[in-house]
Order: sequence, then structure tokens, then C-alpha cells
Amino acid sequence: MDIKNKIVVVTGASSGIGKAAAELLTEQGARVALVARSENKITELAKKLPDSFPIVADMSKENEIKDMIEKIKNHYGRIDILINNAGQGYGSPVEKIDPDKFRYLFDLNVIGPMVAMQTVIPIMRSQGGGMIVNISSGTSYMYMPSLGAYSATKRALNGLALTARAELEKDNIKVSLVHPYITATDFYKNTIKTEGAGGHVRESENGERPQPDTAEYMAEKILEVIRSEAPEQFAHEWMSKDK
Repeated sequence: MDIKNKIVVVTGASSGIGKAAAELLTEQGARVALVARSENKITELAKKLPDSFPIVADMSKENEIKDMIEKIKNHYGRIDILINNAGQGYGSPVEKIDPDKFRYLFDLNVIGPMVAMQTVIPIMRSQGGGMIVNISSGTSYMYMPSLGAYSATKRALNGLALTARAELEKDNIKVSLVHPYITATDFYKNTIKTEGAGGHVRESENGERPQPDTAEYMAEKILEVIRSEAPEQFAHEWMSKDK
């Protein structure tokens, strides 16, 4: 898909991969709706991005997601691309996962993107097509200590996204996944952590630990999958061998 002149919704746009993606897509000629909980951050970002539209929404709350999509549709008149990027990590051994925290994580990482997809699909269908990009994780194809809860939410997102891709093919709506590796953002700083949670970094084939990717690098991967409309885009090719 050509990004120029497209209306793009980016959730989690206040920082990290979402912010970098919003900046890059604007640079490529898109008009971007900036969605996040942090009003100050997206308002300031909107001042730097021509024709952008900041809107506050909590992606763990169904009513706010539906209201957000409606406001963006009313503002621009259409929605061409949805990028489900908002999410949070959780580090905990399975033995110590807090059910309430896991429910919240599932609402944010799975139910939120699903509701956003459900709300935007009729809009895209009426327009003759569109694209949905869901930001997953390389951990969704790995079994890593302390990341069971987080990877479980991303596995669920994978299943929903790739099933929706098959279901929506007839409507010319492409659904794709992007799988980041470790990224140099505040993601790990903001991760929910349980006492005793360890860290684990997957080594590449030659036994080396790749350096964290920049948010800008991952924004390029998002742009790449929009242009290719491929089912999945990995931050690094070696990650796909874990499938």
C-alpha cells in the first residue's frame, strides 16, 4: 500500500515505536491520528506533525476505543490504516503471575486491539479496503523465563490478526503483524514486574546478543510491512526461524 495521503491511526503514539512511526509516516505524506493516554505528549507532538490529530484514549477501555475511532472518522472523513501499537510488558514467573494484573494486560494487549479492529473494519469495508498493522513481539514465538504472561497476550494477538487477515481478504482489508526485538525505548522501564522476575535475551545463531534496535528502525519495519502488505514482518530475519 502506498502511504502517501493515507489517514493512519497510531495508538501508543506518545513515545517509543508509536511516536517514531507517526513521525516517519507523516514524513512519507500520511496524515496521522495520534492516540495515547498522555494528552500533553501527543499535543506537543501534533504541533510538529502537519495535519495530525491528537486524541486521548485508554486502549484498555472498550468505550474509549470506540469513541476514539468515531472521532477520527468524523475528523478526517475516512480511516485507511490502523496501527495497534499501544501495549505493556509484564515480567513474572508463571508461578507468581497476578491474575488481576494479567487480566489488565490482556485487556490492553489483546482486547483493546481487537475492539479497535472490530470498530474500524466496517469503515474500511465501506471504503473498499484498508490495512491493519498489529505490533506483536518476537517473544510470541519464543519460550522465555518470566515472559509467559506477556508472550501469551502476543500469541493471542497473533491468532486474532492472522485469522482476521484470512477473513477480510475478500474485503481488500490487509491485516499484518510486526514483531519487534529488544528496542531502545521506555518499554522495559514501564513493564509490570513481579519480584523474582529474571531477564532473558535470546541470542542469534552465531551466539551473539544483538544490540537493541532504535524506535526509528522499528518505524521503518512498520512502513515496510505497509508497503509490502506481508502477513508478518520481523525486526530481524533470524527471529522468524523460531516459528
